Amino acid sequence: MKKQPVLFLSLFLFFFHSSVAMTATFLPSYFQEKGLSASEIGWLMAIGPFTALFSQPFWGYMSDKYKTVKRMVMICSGGLIFMSFFLFQADSFWMLLFIAAIFFSFQSPIGALGDSLSQKTAVLHHVQFGQIRMWGSVGFALTSLLGGFILGQLGLGYLFYLFLTYAIITFVVIQKISDVTASAKIINMKEAAKIVSRPSFLWFLLIIMLVTITHRANDMFIGLYVTELGGTESQIGLAWFMGVASEAMIFMFSAYWIRWFKRNMTFVIIAAALYGVRWMLYALATEPIHIILLQPLHGLTFGVFYLCTFQIVTKIMPDEFLATGQMVFISAFFGLSGIIGSLGGGWIIDWTGGAAAMYQLLGWFAFAGCIGLVLYDQSGRKKDEELLKKV
Repeated sequence: MKKQPVLFLSLFLFFFHSSVAMTATFLPSYFQEKGLSASEIGWLMAIGPFTALFSQPFWGYMSDKYKTVKRMVMICSGGLIFMSFFLFQADSFWMLLFIAAIFFSFQSPIGALGDSLSQKTAVLHHVQFGQIRMWGSVGFALTSLLGGFILGQLGLGYLFYLFLTYAIITFVVIQKISDVTASAKIINMKEAAKIVSRPSFLWFLLIIMLVTITHRANDMFIGLYVTELGGTESQIGLAWFMGVASEAMIFMFSAYWIRWFKRNMTFVIIAAALYGVRWMLYALATEPIHIILLQPLHGLTFGVFYLCTFQIVTKIMPDEFLATGQMVFISAFFGLSGIIGSLGGGWIIDWTGGAAAMYQLLGWFAFAGCIGLVLYDQSGRKKDEELLKKV
């Protein structure tokens, strides 16, 4: 059946991102209930992005080298389930830090490799990447809402059981997904390093990080901000649901809105500006409902920004190094940005006594990223014009 690979891949994304919803949405509150400070929670949430800096490019390179995404995803999924038993049993900060490093080193490559496989499958079956990727967002949104309700009734102590259920279902579904034939060209580490270290690519990553740092700081601390404003676990779940549901809608209708402008970079610049507006509005919130009502902006910011930057990277990378390049991009987007966002955000909250000041600073960072993207785009256009004159 022609569309069967798309179906099983969509199911995989749905259940994997459902398991991610359990950790991304409620793990900071779970750690807070254990008595950890905002700075300690920042360190614990930053260790995941830190390990992703190494684990994502490594598994991306292994995927390119052995011409398989499915096997790499299967290995990481098995490791994730195994380490979850230890993560939710540990109590001391240093033990949690050590276990979390291993746990996230398995979790982060799964989503990145899933997006890489989704892009390849979309091309093969003539569908939009966003229409496959949206099922991850749907899973995340629904599970955030459902998880918030369940944990609100039973308590955060049941977080492990919810996570484990989704993680096991994910592992089972992985057996049914299909690999996509990769480039037959033999690659080595030296060539891969040369490709991903091109100055134009590195400058692009550095500039978008001014925006992605703000996104990752919000990921880490929005739950604590809702709690600070007097919210409950159910309201945290509802906030995530509103945000990721809007993200799913952006992905679902990407085939239509992507035609509004000829260039992906135009969308990226607009989304960066909207990020700045979004964070400034969050800084003004005085009740949990304010955050919940503003969360649909998540789709217009992250949904558009991630989809279009991912497509830009896909176009500029050679086929034989596609997974490697995508993993390096995702490592910067979620990994390095996550480290800075977690540690910086935690420090600002502890120093100022609240998250509102953090969000105001995030707004200025996003505006700076928007300006940087405009300058980068103009520089690229000038270089293209100079090359055309020489032809």
